[in-house]
Amino acid sequence: MTTTPISPSLIATLPGRYYTDPDVFRQEQETVFESLWFCAVRSADLDRPGAFRTVQVGRENVIITRARTGELRAFLNVCRHRGARLCTEESGEVRRTLQCPYHAWTYDLDGKLIAAPNLIKMPDIDRVAYGLINVALREWLGYAWVCLADEPPSFEDTVMYAAVERLGDAAAIEHYGTERLALGRRITYDVRANWKLIVENFMECYHCATIHPELVEVLPEFADGYAAQYYVGHGAEFGAEIKGFTVDGSAGFAKLPEVGADQDRRYYAITVKPTVFVNLVPDHVIVHRMFPLAEDRTVVECDWLYAPEVVASGADVSHSVELFHRVNLQDFEACERTQPAMSSRAYRSGGVLVPNEHHIGIFHEWLLGRLGDADA
Repeated sequence: MTTTPISPSLIATLPGRYYTDPDVFRQEQETVFESLWFCAVRSADLDRPGAFRTVQVGRENVIITRARTGELRAFLNVCRHRGARLCTEESGEVRRTLQCPYHAWTYDLDGKLIAAPNLIKMPDIDRVAYGLINVALREWLGYAWVCLADEPPSFEDTVMYAAVERLGDAAAIEHYGTERLALGRRITYDVRANWKLIVENFMECYHCATIHPELVEVLPEFADGYAAQYYVGHGAEFGAEIKGFTVDGSAGFAKLPEVGADQDRRYYAITVKPTVFVNLVPDHVIVHRMFPLAEDRTVVECDWLYAPEVVASGADVSHSVELFHRVNLQDFEACERTQPAMSSRAYRSGGVLVPNEHHIGIFHEWLLGRLGDADA
């Protein structure tokens, strides 16, 4: 099959196998998801000691729980005795301990082994050494980020730097006070597509005029195909007649207290590699967290966050939720439409990126570097 020469205005995408090959996905699990900081859970979801959630991070299952001291802790979800999964539920709450349902080995919320049948007859056992395996954890933007690497990369230089790289100012994202916001709505999407297709779609707006009529009505400049992430520090401005970031352009809620006049009536989008999108608008924040489960399946958990008084008052947030919910459905349908074609001989050598998608090429270069495939 002949390959069409690439015109000077185009650059190549990844070949199709990067979206379909289980071996590539296995490499990504090892060198991306298990080696970098991974956004696991919203901290406020674990609001009391003993609350826990289990999260799939690459090939490992991780327990995040709140200890009695109030801090969050993370462990591999594996009993140190015979390897049984310790917590089988996605979320829940225990009173004081985590107990393996197989042989009743029991751990406190700091991971120390505190009880087991006949443990008193085994005085030589080091209860700390045979405790649960710790996983590094940091909190930022009101979320717990975990890293499975033996020596985690700098959180500041990787995760937090994404905000600086996008907004041009480390303090810009802090004005939204995301860690102080309350959860207004959460929607989980099960997307039959490779995680990279979702990232690439989020990073560009060449498709916006085609599939996002509601979004383009609110953000008219998106009709020109240039995404918010194409320009460092730029936020897409609301249309002249638009009152709020809502499905019909109607008024939303009061501007978040520390959002400045230069950020008012603007939308900013940040990609935190590998699996997080942060969307900033004057009165709320939308956070997407991806959980890649297979080369052709990705679960996306999307949170809409508002000022605590908005949520506490029982205010109707449906108009703002509906706008990005429609965007999500439109985007994920496009990704699912693309996934089967990744196996086509027509895409064996990949596709192309037009000029206002060229920044996706930087994402591809980053991924190839992680995989050690710089010459692909």
